[in-house]
Amino acid sequence: MATKSICLYFQVHQPTRLRLYRFFDIGKDSHYYDDFANRTILRRVAQKCYLPMNQLMLELINANKGKFKIAYSISGSALDQFQRFAPEVIDSFKALAATGRVEFLAETYYHSLASLGSDSEFKHQVAKHAAKIEELFGVKPTVFRNTELIYDNSIGEVVYEMGYKTMLTEGARHIMGWQSPNFVYTSATQPRLKLLLRNYTLSDDIAFRFAQNKVTADQYVGWLKENAKDGDVVNLFMDYETFGEHQAADTGIFDFMKALPAAVLKDGTFGFATPSEVVKKYKPVSDIDVEDTISWADEERDVTAWLGNELQSEAFKKVYAMKEKLAIVNDPDLYEDWGHLQESDHFYYMCTKFFSDGEVHKYFNPYDTPYEAFINYMNVISDFQIRLDEKRAALD
Repeated sequence: MATKSICLYFQVHQPTRLRLYRFFDIGKDSHYYDDFANRTILRRVAQKCYLPMNQLMLELINANKGKFKIAYSISGSALDQFQRFAPEVIDSFKALAATGRVEFLAETYYHSLASLGSDSEFKHQVAKHAAKIEELFGVKPTVFRNTELIYDNSIGEVVYEMGYKTMLTEGARHIMGWQSPNFVYTSATQPRLKLLLRNYTLSDDIAFRFAQNKVTADQYVGWLKENAKDGDVVNLFMDYETFGEHQAADTGIFDFMKALPAAVLKDGTFGFATPSEVVKKYKPVSDIDVEDTISWADEERDVTAWLGNELQSEAFKKVYAMKEKLAIVNDPDLYEDWGHLQESDHFYYMCTKFFSDGEVHKYFNPYDTPYEAFINYMNVISDFQIRLDEKRAALD
């Protein structure tokens, strides 16, 4: 019987893209979203990734008699778009949920940076997301995964306060030191919060390097065994869009995934386990002290992809400065727009550190420059501020 485990987790997210919103629209037109782009992209990714991968995952669970297990976190922004533009994707996730071999994780509803901007909004979004998962899939999440695996000691404490005893984050080299990500850890400041750390080398071998490596399932099992000689669990965390979208079908990525469970189970070194099962099976070996915020983004593994320049900082401060007035107004339509305006993608589009050489990042960016992204976003914020002020004035 296998003594080591593979924890395979996929992030599913699609942003609510803003339309081209000009200065002259401010105060005149409060529809902010590019409905055509959102529908077109969502439908395309559904056909290339979500539907074929969900069908493949279902087949693999059945073919391996339940020994193949996976976990997902699906942002509320993605779920809303699935319901609106591709309800068959929701049905395919329901089919996976019905197997009992799939764990759905909690996260921020809007795939936001709320954990860095407002504890109360962070808690609100997590509760809203958990309710949505329970409504759609009949399960209440018990493990938490923050947007982009963002984590530090203080965030971990808030997550534990919300009732989550396990959290996923990045096995960043600068916090790990000599330690391996292939064990269960605890938070240094909240020892009852267990942490599962992404093995970024093996995860990125699939997510970013698959096309160039052309690794087979058997070869990859060899890499897993070598990397986890002294470990308990290999945490393979990646975007679901890796399959069919980031790595095209003609790279062989689907064939690789189809062959992987059988190759793993035949070797016998590893079994598959969900995050909840991992923390029940293995005891923590140590704590991890994370004073400076980490994420799974880029070489730095920090939050500079979203908050690394003055444009991003200005936009971030502006949107969270509205929190108290929104609470007073308590308008559902304004709250919904405010949620979408918090999506981390808007701040990512303003990132300047990739502007010269970030081809992989440009692929996901609807703007030609970070400055265009900033101007468009701030125009929307200006209109939103007018609506908020008018609602507030009406209460006096």
